[in-house]
Amino acid sequence: MTLRGDWGQAGFTVEVADDAEERAQGLMHREQMAKSAGMLFVYPAPRSVGFWMKNTLIELDMIFADRTGTVRRVHHRAQPHDERPIMGGRDIQYVLEINGGLARQLGISEGSQMQHPSIDAQVAAWPC
Repeated sequence: MTLRGDWGQAGFTVEVADDAEERAQGLMHREQMAKSAGMLFVYPAPRSVGFWMKNTLIELDMIFADRTGTVRRVHHRAQPHDERPIMGGRDIQYVLEINGGLARQLGISEGSQMQHPSIDAQVAAWPC
């Protein structure tokens, strides 16, 4: 997966969570994740999405994108074990989780674009 914006580009090796069971499991119980790794949550259609950090052991940044792969919200440094919901907004179809602090370090922000085969090339802001 690649992201781009006026800040440049960044690539990540991602695990794809594209069914209900995989999305429910997410990155729970993981003790570490490589800096260039992440998990991409793929929903069948845009919707309102919310995440929590119950049973998650590492700090995460959550990058919420619409059906075109355009970033609509970035939640920085979600804290391990926090059960408060982190809402991504309406009409979200993709969520990328990466190590906490990395989005700010790289400059990933609203308006950045994602490129990945899971994003429909017919509507993607940045098709593969």
